[in-house]
Amino acid sequence: MIPRYTRPEMGKLWEPENRFRKWLDVEIAACEAWAELGEIPEDAVNIIKEKANFDVARIDEIESTVKHDVIAFLTSVSEFVGPESRFVHKGLTSSDVVDTALSLMMKEAAEIIIKDITELMSALKEQAFKYKETPCIGRSHGVHAEPMTFGLKFALWYEDAKRNLRRMQQAKEVICIGKLSGAVGTFSNVPTKLEELVCAKLGLKPETVATQVVQRDRHAEYMSALALVAASVEKISVEIRHLQRTEVREAEEPFSAGQKGSSAMPHKRNPVGCENLSGLARVVRTNALAAFENIALWHERDISHSSVERVIIPDSTILVDYMLGRLCGIIKNMHIYPERMLENMEKSYGLHNSQRTMLALTEKGMLREDAYALVQKNAMESWRTATDFKTLLMKDPQIKEKLDDNNINEIFDLSYYLRHVDYIYNRVFEE
Repeated sequence: MIPRYTRPEMGKLWEPENRFRKWLDVEIAACEAWAELGEIPEDAVNIIKEKANFDVARIDEIESTVKHDVIAFLTSVSEFVGPESRFVHKGLTSSDVVDTALSLMMKEAAEIIIKDITELMSALKEQAFKYKETPCIGRSHGVHAEPMTFGLKFALWYEDAKRNLRRMQQAKEVICIGKLSGAVGTFSNVPTKLEELVCAKLGLKPETVATQVVQRDRHAEYMSALALVAASVEKISVEIRHLQRTEVREAEEPFSAGQKGSSAMPHKRNPVGCENLSGLARVVRTNALAAFENIALWHERDISHSSVERVIIPDSTILVDYMLGRLCGIIKNMHIYPERMLENMEKSYGLHNSQRTMLALTEKGMLREDAYALVQKNAMESWRTATDFKTLLMKDPQIKEKLDDNNINEIFDLSYYLRHVDYIYNRVFEE
């Protein structure tokens, strides 16, 4: 069963209340830094810290007149603080507050997603070892290739998740940047030390060189990491969707008691969860493209990026958080059918042993091209007549000149294909 997935932390992170709270955190940290530099009285800072607050409805009311969200915010704060509010926002420009606060929120969002990835990795690892020795047919182009184990699918996804974990950790590092260098980044009305002090208080690093804004390639890298996470989720979802097809049915996503798959056909068990994840991945990838469009701004800044970011950053972090949680539930509770895997392997009449047969012939002295042609002839006959491949090989006089029945039986030993699974697992799960 897949529980309806909700993680309130991510949603609350992007609500106006928290956004303005982060703005206020930046403003208070700046006031504290000014006081440490001897530019604001300590008593004034104490009053600001004690009284500083805001009212979201009041901010909206003021913004309807001034048409500027930061000014509306500062006006609301001043109504709480009183005369000492003259020290709030001293020397700063709007982007000093907005961009630094945005970094704080993106950092917190990254931490939630990192936790999600870690939880998914745990679920994948458990299934990888549960089905480590469960044989199934490998497929290329959707056609039977050679045998593998079903656990290797989970091991592969685990390795993908490890890379995504590193990407999100790097994205978090890249976005942990503050900027309090004034109107065009030249520190014209703030001392350079103030930015260092504020960033240290907030757990950020100063932007080495800024314009009026933190540079948007940072945000694009972050959004690219989210897009890659979403793409990996889709990769797993597509595989489960294929495995759930009636003709395959080696695995399927959970189907809970009372769930219905179709308004018309009561028998349907559709992979709707995985289809949902495939669709959401498209949104996250598209949002990453929009982040790239935000990199090039006019001169030292314009505001074209702002409207885009108010949509794509909250949406993508919320979506990826949801996607990882939902996929984790699917992985933990999916239905897996090893008997069906063996049945399906037999549907290609043993043809998955064609390469081994060809190599055995070349080891006996036959030219590779001749061996390929001879094996392919028998393989096509097997397909055409629905005849067991091994039976045809044992009847072919050209084959029997090189390989006896014992040789052929050895070729069809399934364990041969699975003998290096431990080696692969050791590389994946070496930690």
